[in-house]
Amino acid sequence: MFKGFVYFLVIILANTVGAISGMGGGVIIKPVLDFIAADPVGAVSFYSSVAVFVMSITSTVRQVRAGASVSWNFVLWIAGGSILGGFLGNHTFDFFLNSFSNEIVVQLLQIILTMITLLFALFYNHFNFGKFYLRGRIWYLICGLILGFLASLLGIGGGPINVALLILMFGVTIKEATVYSICTIFFSQLSKLGTITLTTGFALYDLSILFYVIPAAIIGGFLGAKVSRLISAKQVSRVFEAVILIVLLINLYNGFRLFL
Repeated sequence: MFKGFVYFLVIILANTVGAISGMGGGVIIKPVLDFIAADPVGAVSFYSSVAVFVMSITSTVRQVRAGASVSWNFVLWIAGGSILGGFLGNHTFDFFLNSFSNEIVVQLLQIILTMITLLFALFYNHFNFGKFYLRGRIWYLICGLILGFLASLLGIGGGPINVALLILMFGVTIKEATVYSICTIFFSQLSKLGTITLTTGFALYDLSILFYVIPAAIIGGFLGAKVSRLISAKQVSRVFEAVILIVLLINLYNGFRLFL
């Protein structure tokens, strides 16, 4: 199937870069699949979530085995917030789909919100305008709630705001933030996929596409984690900013195209 092969290539590339930068592949997968316009917005969001979920497992396992330092207490409290945030984000997405007769409106909302998060992450990473060094479980929960909500609502698996917000709130390094970001993405997408399982189910989607999505996500997560261990924090930062700029342009084009 030609469409499946295209999905396979897009997801390998997106998840490799996403695992390196800590963005997750969804921030690339979602706008690229919107650009291709091979599936409705709900289906694209679902395939993107599956790809990012699988990538997060592969990448996290690879990072931990390679010796990455992870504070699991920190991760689990953020995860608790991201699960709740993912649940709320998925219900908000369904609410938008049911509220607007034309799904183009929902797609446009996703594009606008995604671009706002991209710009925030780009300016923060480039200018580094301070860190709060917050500590305490309530802050971990709040951070997870924000990240999980945006990840599910936008269908991008978290994206660049994960890394930027983790650095801003807790003062971690960019390489630490990429690891924690991928961990957070796992729990937010687990929440989203669990919600779909318990509500609408998967009959709405062409599940044969997953035979292309899942292997591509595994390969991308493995390659991204491997490369991430070999490059410096400065190089990670450059990849991070380059990806943001590319995705901004794709989203901008997709937004204009909706009005044509």
